[in-house]
Amino acid sequence: MVKRLISATASEISKMSKDDLFTAIKASEGRVVMSENVVIHETVEGGITTSEMVRAFGADMILLNGFDTFNPIVLGTPNQLTLASAQPDESVIKTLKKLVGRPIGVNLEPVDPDIEMLEERREIAKGRQASVESLRKAKELGFDFICLTANPGVGTSNKAITTAIKLAKEHFQGLIIAGKMHKAGGNEPIFTKDVIENYIAAGADILLLPAVGTVWGIRREELKEAVDLAHQHNVLALSAIGTSQESSQPDIIRNMAILNKEIGFDLQHIGDCQRNRFENIAELKQALGGYRHYLASIARSVER
Repeated sequence: MVKRLISATASEISKMSKDDLFTAIKASEGRVVMSENVVIHETVEGGITTSEMVRAFGADMILLNGFDTFNPIVLGTPNQLTLASAQPDESVIKTLKKLVGRPIGVNLEPVDPDIEMLEERREIAKGRQASVESLRKAKELGFDFICLTANPGVGTSNKAITTAIKLAKEHFQGLIIAGKMHKAGGNEPIFTKDVIENYIAAGADILLLPAVGTVWGIRREELKEAVDLAHQHNVLALSAIGTSQESSQPDIIRNMAILNKEIGFDLQHIGDCQRNRFENIAELKQALGGYRHYLASIARSVER
């Protein structure tokens, strides 16, 4: 049997298949923390990755943001210490997985050029956009999961995300997370029942929804209905703090954690602004699983 993710060692995680990882998350009963990292931001300290930092504060899974699959760079890895000197490295994700002993995923953004925008569109590299080529590259690089969502101003649509899920089912071997943390610049609802049903039918493994209190106008009752719908189809649900509130006061994080857990989220994401306040990862972890699981998480050696 697969061990629950919150108790698994690095060697056990490294052997997990897609289905194993899915079950390990489900078995953790809402106590899994996912930390998002911008890979091209200068690290807090030279010679160490942000991923190692967030792992030290209790992250169970790590999601890379700003990662270009065609130009693979993660600042802080041995050959990529600064942006000025970094050279693309095809083995960088395998190296990172050895350093942190955690499942590693990547944001791939389903850009929709036709969506009505609420703000000026931000252009991103092709290697960050969801496509057949980037999905194949993500598989080749060794990612355990992908997250089909979009950063502020990039401009994605629910239709584009659904299309990307179908492509990912064909061209990527790991878990598929899909949904919006916020509007990403587009002028359409973040989710509806029909949108969620489309994601599920297309093959999403994990439904991404905004965390409680992160997006104006989205009520807890709506989130509960969406999570219940996902669970009815054996799809997991991820709450996402993607609105810079990851750098809020610790009591905000604790409150979000418990409310999201009550709703039934299987795992909770904390966004990339946590680099200004790493201790909020620890706050989220302790709120969800208590001090014992938090302490075990930060103390367990990657050599185990």
